[in-house]
Amino acid sequence: MTTITDVAAYILQNNGTMSTMKLEKLCFYSQAQSLSKRGVPLFDEDFQAWRNGPVSPTLFNLHRHLFLIHAGELDPFLPDGAPRLTDEEKALIDVVCGQLASKTGNQLSERTHAEAPWRDARAGLSPADPCNRTIGKDSIARFYTANPVVR
Repeated sequence: MTTITDVAAYILQNNGTMSTMKLEKLCFYSQAQSLSKRGVPLFDEDFQAWRNGPVSPTLFNLHRHLFLIHAGELDPFLPDGAPRLTDEEKALIDVVCGQLASKTGNQLSERTHAEAPWRDARAGLSPADPCNRTIGKDSIARFYTANPVVR
């Protein structure tokens, strides 16, 4: 089964060094693309509605204390030392990154803040409040089916 670590390592392998915020958002949008276009998750791990946008606690724990992350840094956490993705999964991630990888982490964060899955998960909280509420996969699928990730 594909994991978020596989997806993140593949993104780094193909797009190079980036901020951890940007990596989190590219993984989020890859998941959203899969849910909305294929009807199935790309990986099982969930995202939480943190202040700076969706964050996967699983991925965060691998890059905690880093601002930038480089290609190869996640490989030690992969069972085979390399991402395990199908050609279909790679193509899906490539489409997302082809459109969004030129954006900064802050730009991607701002985009998520304007979209319902993150906003709804944070309902009743101020922008400064911490939050570990899960952004439901059903919410992600519903929103991005009507509002495509790649425009």
